[in-house]
Amino acid sequence: MAALQLDKIDLTILRLMQSHGKLSNQELAEKVGLSPSPCSRRVKTLEESGYISGYATLLSAEHFHLSLTAYVQVRLEKHTTEILESFESKVSSYDEVQECCLLTGSDADYQLKVLVADMNQFKLFLLDKLTTHPHIAGVHSSFVLKQVKNQTSIPLPS
Repeated sequence: MAALQLDKIDLTILRLMQSHGKLSNQELAEKVGLSPSPCSRRVKTLEESGYISGYATLLSAEHFHLSLTAYVQVRLEKHTTEILESFESKVSSYDEVQECCLLTGSDADYQLKVLVADMNQFKLFLLDKLTTHPHIAGVHSSFVLKQVKNQTSIPLPS
């Protein structure tokens, strides 16, 4: 499929949808200066071309008493495809893990963002889940004291 050339209206639609996900098509069309049908067609084209990868409702961790965020760096003993895939599969099954990234330029192989209620839950996650993987050589955890910025939107061209 050929790459879609985004114009100013497309970019405005994407910006508005990132920041105000509950806008109706009617409201979105008014804000970008289109009638509802062409606006809906543009959104559908943006979805089909992969610029919009999905929709989600962001929940408040506070309301679920999830107040401890940890960044956990994991070092594996070996780097075979089988071991990496096994680790990634296991970590992907844990609801506490919000993000998992394979790293370069660090002593760690992976960095996990973990969200739990408290230190006791973190201890249970660490001991009963994460470190049960047979190929972990080391784990280092850092805890968030204050979240300065948290955004789900990506930077778009001007």
